[in-house]
Amino acid sequence: MADLLKKINSPGDLRKLPKDQLKPLAAELRKFIIDIVAAKEGHLGASLGVVELTIALHYAFNTPQDLLVWDVGHQAYGHKILTGRQDIFDTNRRLNGISGFPKRQESIYDTFGTGHSSTSISAALGMAIASRLKGEVYKQHIAVIGDASIASGMAFEGLNHAGVSKANLLVVLNDNAIGIDPSVGALKQYLTKARVGHKPAQDNIIEALNFKYYGPVDGHDLKALLEVFDELKAIEGPKFLHVITTKGKGLKKAEEDQVKYHAPGKFEPDTGELLNYDTEGLPLKYQDVFGLTLVELAKRNEKIIGITPAMPTGSSLKYMMQAFPERAFDVGIAEQHAVTLSAGMATQGFTVFCAVYSTFLQRAYDQLIHDVALQDLPVVFCIDRAGLVGEDGATHHGLYDIPYLRCIPNMMIAAPSNEIQLRNLLFTAQLQLKHPLAIRYPRGRGVAAEWELPFQQMEIGKGNCLRKGSEIAVLSIGKMTENVSEAISKISEEGKIGHYDMIFIKPLDKLLLQEIFSEYKKILTVEDGAMAGGFGSAVLEYASAKKYKGEIMRLGVPDEFIEHGTVKELQEIAGISVENIRSVLNSML
Repeated sequence: MADLLKKINSPGDLRKLPKDQLKPLAAELRKFIIDIVAAKEGHLGASLGVVELTIALHYAFNTPQDLLVWDVGHQAYGHKILTGRQDIFDTNRRLNGISGFPKRQESIYDTFGTGHSSTSISAALGMAIASRLKGEVYKQHIAVIGDASIASGMAFEGLNHAGVSKANLLVVLNDNAIGIDPSVGALKQYLTKARVGHKPAQDNIIEALNFKYYGPVDGHDLKALLEVFDELKAIEGPKFLHVITTKGKGLKKAEEDQVKYHAPGKFEPDTGELLNYDTEGLPLKYQDVFGLTLVELAKRNEKIIGITPAMPTGSSLKYMMQAFPERAFDVGIAEQHAVTLSAGMATQGFTVFCAVYSTFLQRAYDQLIHDVALQDLPVVFCIDRAGLVGEDGATHHGLYDIPYLRCIPNMMIAAPSNEIQLRNLLFTAQLQLKHPLAIRYPRGRGVAAEWELPFQQMEIGKGNCLRKGSEIAVLSIGKMTENVSEAISKISEEGKIGHYDMIFIKPLDKLLLQEIFSEYKKILTVEDGAMAGGFGSAVLEYASAKKYKGEIMRLGVPDEFIEHGTVKELQEIAGISVENIRSVLNSML
C-alpha cells in the first residue's frame, strides 16, 4: 500500500496500522528522508540507520505519555516526521524552520533538547525518578544512545546511578560502530564481541551495573524489535537493549562511506552521488589549514602531540593521525579526558595540540581551569567552529569560548583573521610556549588562496594596524576583521576610520590600545562571540583603567540564544553583518 506516510500525523496514527504495513512504511519514511536531505542538506546516515527502530519505538510505546529521549539528535529525523512535522520537514535547519535536533519548544514529543552527546541517560533517569515521585508508575522512560556516545563519562555516570535507582528506565543502545568517525576504545571492542555473537556472561559490563541486558537484536527487523519491546514493557527497573544497526541503511553510498554521508551536503537522491561543486581556486577550510600545518610542524618537532575528542575528520586531525599515528589520538566523545590527557602529556615535556570544537570544549571547563591553567601547562587548544556556525543552531554555535576562557588566569587567547595568521600562531606555539594558549578559528573556508607561506614567529599579545583614521578606531578579531574591512570600504568617509586587527584577546596589546586611546575619540569593537564578558568587555575594562574619556561601542552576539540559519542570516540577526557594521560606523560619523 502506497502513501502510508502521508496518513501519519502522530504516533497515534502510526499505532492504528496493522503490523504488516510497518515494513512498507519504513521504506517510505527512508525515501522521504533521503529526498529532503538530498535537496536541503542535513544529517543523513544516522537517521537512515534508525528508521525501523524509530517506528518500533513509537508503535510499541505510548508516546508522548511514555517519554522518549534521543541522544545527540542526529538520528531524530524519522522521529520528527512521525510526530507531526512531516509537512514542514523541508524547513529543517532553515531560518525560522524546525531544528535539526530535538527541541522541547518545538513538540511535546521532543522531551529533551539534545544537540550534544551522552545526555540521554541522565535526562531519562531524571524523568523516571520524577515520575515515581509523582506516582506515575505506569510511565515508560526510554533513552536511545549510540555506541560512540555511551563511551562518554557522562553516560557512565548515568548508568552507574540508574543501576541502583530501581527506576523504570530503558536504555536502547543503537550500535552501528560509528559516531561521526568510527568508534574507538575498549568499550567499542567489547560491543564488537557482542555484535558477532559472543556471550560475555561473566564480564557483561551492563549486567554488572544492575541492568537487565537484552540483545543484541537486529535493529532493522521490525518483528524482532516489537517482540522485545513488548517483553521489556512488562519488566520493572533499569533495562538495557542492545540493537545492531547500519548507519546509512538503504542508501548504498551512505552505507559504504559512513563518515562522508553523516552530513554529505547535496546529493542525487536515487544514486547517492554527491553534487560536486567547483572548489578550484577557493581558499582552504580553516580546519584543513590547521591539520596540514600540524603535520608540517610535527615533521620538524618530534615533541608535538595531537589529540581530539571524536572529531578527527571534523577537526582535520586525521592528517596527523595518518602521518604520525603514534603521536595523534582520537579519544572518543570524552572532552574532559582529552583536556586532562593533554595536561598529563604536557607535564612530560610534550607540546600538545588539543583540537576541539568551541561548543564541545564547554564540556571540559573544570579541566581547563584545574588541570591545565592552575598548573600553567603549555597546552595549545585549537578551537574549531568558533563563532556562529549556521544551520546546527544554538547547541553548536561557538559563542562562549572568549568569555569562559578570558577569566581564567594563565590562559592566553588568540583569534587569527586569516589562514596565514593561524599557521604562524601554530608555529609560534610549538617554539617556546610557557602558558596555555587557545587559538579560535571559524567553521568553513578562509580568505587567502595562498596560505602555505614560510613560517614567521608572532609576538604574543601583539596586534596590527591595518589602516589609520582620524575619528573612529575599529578593533576587530578573527573572522570579523574581514567583515569590518568590507564595511569600511563601503563608506564614503572611509579615511576617517582606522582599523586594527587585534589578534589577541588575552593578553591585549596594551601599547597599541594606549596609542588608539590617545589618537581617537571613538572606538568600535567587533567580535563574533558573546558580548557579555567578551573581547569588547576586555577593551572596556582596560579603557576604564586608563580613564579613557572617549566613546566606546561594542558589536557582538547579544545576550540571547541564536537559533539556526545560514551564517549570513545569523550575522544579520546578531548585528555583526557587513551591512550592520557599515550602518553603525556611519551613525558614529
